[in-house]
Amino acid sequence: MYRDQIKSLLAGVKDGNVTIDGALKKLENLPYEDLGFANIDHHRALRKGFPEVIFCEKKTPEQVAAIFKRLSDGNTVLATRASRDVFEVVHASIPDAEYHELARAIVYKRDVVPPRADRSILVCSAGTSDIPVADEAFITASVMGNAVEKLYDVGVAGIHRLLNKTEKLREANVLIVVAGMDGALPAVVGGIVKRPVIAVPTSVGYGASFKGIGPLLTMLNACAPGVVVVNIDNGFGAGYFASLINAEAG
Repeated sequence: MYRDQIKSLLAGVKDGNVTIDGALKKLENLPYEDLGFANIDHHRALRKGFPEVIFCEKKTPEQVAAIFKRLSDGNTVLATRASRDVFEVVHASIPDAEYHELARAIVYKRDVVPPRADRSILVCSAGTSDIPVADEAFITASVMGNAVEKLYDVGVAGIHRLLNKTEKLREANVLIVVAGMDGALPAVVGGIVKRPVIAVPTSVGYGASFKGIGPLLTMLNACAPGVVVVNIDNGFGAGYFASLINAEAG
């Protein structure tokens, strides 16, 4: 439950609009709910400002749907690494849930709050093959209430494509830069802007990229200051971290 929802509930008790028993029923699943196969952390939204996110890989569609259903009571819900089959089972119980194919993400928006237009996040991808990871970052940051833009296929092999967008790069409050292959793009972007750059290595590339280890090491060794690195293919982690930076900025 969100902090504002709990405050509203307590105010309802104070005003006599909600009974004590009614309030207890609302709070009975805090701090977590045991489903037998999962312990749902209902306090996470209160502690961190955003509910628990469901990582779908290695879970059955039925497990994901059960967790999704419980989290959707009063919350926006995000599920990552979800297949179409998983979505179909979730959608059967949550008709308003939406599937984002490239990002492999399921989203249920409880309340649509207009994002802050003065603090945008820009997601860049080096190549078209990096877009699934970039889209995971884009969806994550968007669901968390940010104004997010995309700038895709601007890798260093055709660096003029990036340099033509220098003004757009400098307008962003936080930048997420996703790259496989040589992993050089985040350092280049970091040398152009004065904002935080979150680098995301992807597993895209030929043999010597070692499924993302090559670009990971390149990004960790970036000479441009202001560049931090998340795990390989971790678009979710980048989007979440960018949102935290955006919330604290200014």
